[in-house]
Amino acid sequence: TVSCQPAPTSVFSAANPKHESVMKPLAIFDLDNTLLNGDSDHAWGEFLCQKGIVDEAAYRAANDRFFEQYKAGTMDINEFLEFALKPLTEHSRVQLDQWHSEFMSAVIEPIILPKAEALLAKHRAAGDRLMIITATNSFVTGPIAKRLGVDEFLATEPEQLNGNYTGKIAGTPCFQSGKVTRLNEWLKANNANLSGSHFYSDSINDLPLLEQVERAVAVNPDERLTLEAEQRGWPILDLRR
Repeated sequence: TVSCQPAPTSVFSAANPKHESVMKPLAIFDLDNTLLNGDSDHAWGEFLCQKGIVDEAAYRAANDRFFEQYKAGTMDINEFLEFALKPLTEHSRVQLDQWHSEFMSAVIEPIILPKAEALLAKHRAAGDRLMIITATNSFVTGPIAKRLGVDEFLATEPEQLNGNYTGKIAGTPCFQSGKVTRLNEWLKANNANLSGSHFYSDSINDLPLLEQVERAVAVNPDERLTLEAEQRGWPILDLRR
């Protein structure tokens, strides 16, 4: 379990100079509404409603409310995670994995953006080290990262005990400045740095990390991130057309 620490002012790690020449630049991607034409966290909640796994009316209302707060940049991540992780505690891993397999084929496959896969392929061909970093919990997003062929993966980690989810979080939620914290931990553990790095995101929530990388790119950005990108001269990509 990684302890929560305040976000550092910089995520550059003091890498061993002997390894500088062989270190691959990081190409970092947000997932929801960046590589996907939709939000996997909200979609998982909707999937639970449609399957009758949760109380449909109450759960959908809360799921929609949190999603609007997320888009506005006002969501309380701990309040949301208490809500979102509760269903994981109420069913076996076998059952959860079975539902997730159905979720992947029915919901996720149709919203994987071909242009996003082409962008991943471009960075892969350039020899970059690909990473997905997402606020959505790893139960929902781990299989998506695997499907996209991205090995380096940081997400909000649900705590597990004896193979079952507890409803709590292990370490720092991978959200807003927490993404900076989590990436800094990864850089230190992997003797890496952000030299030559890219970060692609759609959301104003990712501004703390966008400010840290060498090349920030706004992908189908929300209104606030569009303004930031225009003011800072960041490229703006449309992967949906």
